Amino acid sequence: MTPFSSLSRGDGGTPGRSAPREGHRGLASLICGALAAGGLAAAGVATLEPGEAAASSHREAPLVSGAPQYDNTDLYAFVSPDRPDTTTIVANWIPFQEPAGGPNFYTFADDAQYDLRIDNDGDAQEDLVFRYTFRTHVKNKDTFLYNTGPVHSLKDPTLNVTQTYSLDLIKLRHRKQVARTRVADGVPVAPSNVGKASMPDYGRLRAEAVHKTAGGAATFAGQADDPFFADLRVFDLLYGGNLSEVGNDTLKGYNVNTIALQVPNDLIRESEKQPVVGIWSTTQRGNARGGFTQVSRLGNPLVNEVVNPQKDKDGFNASSPYDDAQFLKNVTHPELPKLIEQIYKIPAPAEPRNDLVDVFLKGVKGLNQQPYVRPSEQLRLNTSVEPSAHPKRLGVLDGDNAGFPNGRRLTDDVIDAALQVVEGELVGAKNDLGDAVDANDKKFEKSFPYVAEPTAGSRGRLAKGTQSGADVRSQLGDALRPAGSSGSGDTVLIAGSAAAGAAGVLLIGTALAWWRRRMQRPY
Repeated sequence: MTPFSSLSRGDGGTPGRSAPREGHRGLASLICGALAAGGLAAAGVATLEPGEAAASSHREAPLVSGAPQYDNTDLYAFVSPDRPDTTTIVANWIPFQEPAGGPNFYTFADDAQYDLRIDNDGDAQEDLVFRYTFRTHVKNKDTFLYNTGPVHSLKDPTLNVTQTYSLDLIKLRHRKQVARTRVADGVPVAPSNVGKASMPDYGRLRAEAVHKTAGGAATFAGQADDPFFADLRVFDLLYGGNLSEVGNDTLKGYNVNTIALQVPNDLIRESEKQPVVGIWSTTQRGNARGGFTQVSRLGNPLVNEVVNPQKDKDGFNASSPYDDAQFLKNVTHPELPKLIEQIYKIPAPAEPRNDLVDVFLKGVKGLNQQPYVRPSEQLRLNTSVEPSAHPKRLGVLDGDNAGFPNGRRLTDDVIDAALQVVEGELVGAKNDLGDAVDANDKKFEKSFPYVAEPTAGSRGRLAKGTQSGADVRSQLGDALRPAGSSGSGDTVLIAGSAAAGAAGVLLIGTALAWWRRRMQRPY
């Protein structure tokens, strides 16, 4: 028995995991909708468009929801499965990216600082900051195109809009900078995946965007499939009013902008004897005074969605973990269990919720709790725990100590795990609550940066009369010609284009003649 067995499941069936109960699964889908929607569900809010939903930290606060370039969506941290002497941190921004949303596709902000912050001694103050800053380059400003032809390399002149970034490592003591090192400079960003005609081999472009540093680290920035998976369609009158709309990954098909960093464990932890680190990400936006203002913050998932009330959301995004005592009541007396009890008659656990404080503000004792820890909202990871050969989606709740809430892997089902803990799993209220979405729609990669490639803008059905693999040519007729089409088809197409052109000329001539006659009139 491990020292963390108090968090393990042992109700029979699969080791450490009870068999799902169908009644609970159906009801749980509704409850998880309440989790995603917060107080909106109780008010019976009408349907919202997909882009207006809330996810792990997508559009979670009033101010940042109007500035998606600065909006952290999710944070992941895990011991690298193929390089266990390193830790990988994945942070995402710009939620709900429609893959075909051009011609101005998705870029990081040039006036922002994107930070990954590390607390390696438990005092709720960052000791290390990995800071990313971006710069946009446009080759030809006389075209509206993101790319002017097929892109086969990040250096291809046809990639009209590009970004590069610098990465700095900042060391601090008591939140004062004591050293700063430029780790990488001028590194290319993987572009938005416009489509197959524009980027026939996107995997090659991604591979070119992975940069390895002299110190044994690796870094990546670019577009990726949104790795967060959940059913958020509660807004349609509580899943259609009859549980007919559950178990669907609402985020399927959406992309995000990803920053991924893989660093040696020894670089970020205090020592081999104290291997636990706290991690959070922030965004600072340039202000009119020439400085920067923090506008987004993210550690554990779902905190600013359903733990903090409206009055605290923007303040939390601007705050530091060191000052989290001001939000303690939101954790010890959470709104969500009361909401669930009101709607679904499931009794809320007794307050104050010290079990939530122990897990989410301190870390699990004996697993990822730092000595002399100051309670604060961070994603805590024990870098000495070996990766699991067969990860379990519920992580520590299912006896897998390499998973959430010991860090967060891409495959961890944080909706189900968090909901079960909030509903009292650790204080004797055994439950199998969840949203019936147990995995991402795309498989994750087996090596850095691990996130799945972004969905392409050309993912839709082909136009009528065309075939896959269409040629991209400069001439009008050839540009419209499907690959492998016969000459007769070309003749018809060109003839049709010529006829349309002639009709246009005739129309312009008629309009010109009318204008000249009008100008000759005395009135």
